[in-house]
Amino acid sequence: MKNSATKIRTTHCGRLPTLAGFEDMAFRLAGGQATPEEIAARVVPAVVDAVKRQVEIGIDCIGDGEYWSGLGARWYDQQMSGLSTRPLRPGEVAAMRESTRERDVFRTLYADMDRVGTIACIPGERPIPPARERVIVSGPLKTKGIETTKRQLDCFKTALARAGVAVDETFVPALAPGWLDHFIYNEYYKTDEEFVYGLADAMTDKYHAIVDAGFILQIDDPGIATSWDMIKPEPSLADYRKYITIRIEALNHALSGIPPEKVRYHFCWGSWHGAHVNDIPLKHIIDIALKVNAQTCSFEAANVRHEHEMAVWKDVKLASGTMLMPGVISHATNIVEHPELVARRLVDWAAIVGRENVIAGADCGMGGRVHGEIGWAKLGALAEGAALASKTLWRR
Repeated sequence: MKNSATKIRTTHCGRLPTLAGFEDMAFRLAGGQATPEEIAARVVPAVVDAVKRQVEIGIDCIGDGEYWSGLGARWYDQQMSGLSTRPLRPGEVAAMRESTRERDVFRTLYADMDRVGTIACIPGERPIPPARERVIVSGPLKTKGIETTKRQLDCFKTALARAGVAVDETFVPALAPGWLDHFIYNEYYKTDEEFVYGLADAMTDKYHAIVDAGFILQIDDPGIATSWDMIKPEPSLADYRKYITIRIEALNHALSGIPPEKVRYHFCWGSWHGAHVNDIPLKHIIDIALKVNAQTCSFEAANVRHEHEMAVWKDVKLASGTMLMPGVISHATNIVEHPELVARRLVDWAAIVGRENVIAGADCGMGGRVHGEIGWAKLGALAEGAALASKTLWRR
């Protein structure tokens, strides 16, 4: 990524607010159900609109909105072979986030959220139907090639060409092996390590395709932090660090051959609107997160449960050239951050790692976590705050 040589650069974490009437399209795209005609008539214009809005707001490194990333059985099946589905058995869940130690404490809270089918409590959102099946590994995991990824990338390229605006830099997110394993259950491999490396091998083509197409690759990996509360019984810290180290090593295996400056690594503590009192402290995982072969590290820093952990970074020795992309707007509140608060946060980060090494980011994607109008307003506050911080840091 470009560094903040002359100003604080801006970006976000990928998922943008979904257009009205477009709610089901991500799942249809991810499952390969949308026809080329439908993509041309509906999806490309939607991405064109997203490109224009990001540039107009003042976002420097933009994405395609992640309209193609509707996670589910069909999406996984488009990416890799070796998978199948089966009905949930008594006591099973379809995703690790549905069974946490925090849920055992806040039973009424999560029961109420489940009853109305929500994880983010967004006004006007469509209820999430309860899962009735589990995606499992039933054979060796192998890539199905890049055809699905290529359709997404070609759509983004077409939209960029048609938008008629000057675009500075672009990125495309992809899931880490250590996040995929929260939705895909191993019923084939003999060991956890074999399973995770199987996922990594199956995703390698996708990672390379994104970079080869000229985009920055964003690796989404909430699992490095969220897995802590999803493993029952609670593991020892040493065992947990071994657990996530295997996943980071598998990720680096999949990234082999991709220059670190083409990669940014995003982690967070999960985007659902819960209490998050069982989140693992950053100090226990930061050294492992920084082992990813990525030039830029993106993480939650505006969330009230983790903003104080800015102090942890003061004691971290970063490799030369490493850039930090702290979240300065939060996906966990409907309150739109004041631009002066965003600016203050960025000035504080610049004092720790140097202004040229700070990129203004978001805690997580705004789409699907807050109301769409609020999501765009937050991105506007991010850009305005970065401009204010730049005036301070460069004394303009």
